[in-house]
Amino acid sequence: MSSPTGPPPGVVTGSPRSGGYVDPNWPFPGGPNDAPVIIYGYTPSFALALLADIIFLLFFVVHSWQVVRHRSWYFVTFSVGLLFEIVGYIARTMSAKVNPYNLIYFILQYFFIVTAPVFLAAGIYAVLSALIHRLGREYSILPPRTILWIFVTSDVIATITQITGAALIGVRQKKREDPTTANNILLGGLAYQVFAIGIFIILTGAFVFRARAKIAKAGLTAFVAAFSAATLLIYLRTCFRLAETAEGLGGHLSTKEVFFGVLEFAPVVLAVLLLTIWHPGRCVGSRISGDKLQEEQSA
Repeated sequence: MSSPTGPPPGVVTGSPRSGGYVDPNWPFPGGPNDAPVIIYGYTPSFALALLADIIFLLFFVVHSWQVVRHRSWYFVTFSVGLLFEIVGYIARTMSAKVNPYNLIYFILQYFFIVTAPVFLAAGIYAVLSALIHRLGREYSILPPRTILWIFVTSDVIATITQITGAALIGVRQKKREDPTTANNILLGGLAYQVFAIGIFIILTGAFVFRARAKIAKAGLTAFVAAFSAATLLIYLRTCFRLAETAEGLGGHLSTKEVFFGVLEFAPVVLAVLLLTIWHPGRCVGSRISGDKLQEEQSA
């Protein structure tokens, strides 16, 4: 079956306007899983997607090895998040190299890249509990176990909501139906995650301020700085996704790949890099809760 040589009627070529975007150098294929327009609003960069896959694969190997080496199982969700990033960017490379109109590639990259940082955030939440366990409960507003359960629960809620929204967006796009309701579900999950990380940042800031002398004495100043910066980078990325989702597919933020590169890809890479160099298992320890004083006395 031969492919059409031009865009379908009513579609704007070379511009992400209301009619949709069609790459003038990439004719509309017309396959059963192809949208009549490129949903991204642009043809994704193959170089960026391939670079991301290589970087996240290396990070995944290093982080997984470090988790096993330091027995820091509380941080294994970080490796899960990196695995999601790898799958998402593989699908994005397929969009860029094979067919940018293909809905399956778009759905897979959107689903995995949007939800990956939820797992990265879960690892970050566990790090604060490990720090409290290492430095002392008296510096924290809440016990480490309570913090862990509060934010793990928040992460589960955010994960379920975002996965549901992202999956429904894919279904709606495949059926050529209005994705507004699905987009609103995803928006709710992202808004909740922004709120949860915001509360976490406040709790972390209070703990770091109260424990600043103990942090310096324990030689953890560099680690705490890296951990804080990684947290803020993940928060920045989540705020970007919230703003992008609020605009909806076809909005200004979602149809310019430079925003994706600077506010999605770069913050996640930098956050992961920081916690690769200053890995929590090596810097803080393998425990996130328990009676530290009792353990020290029995050692």
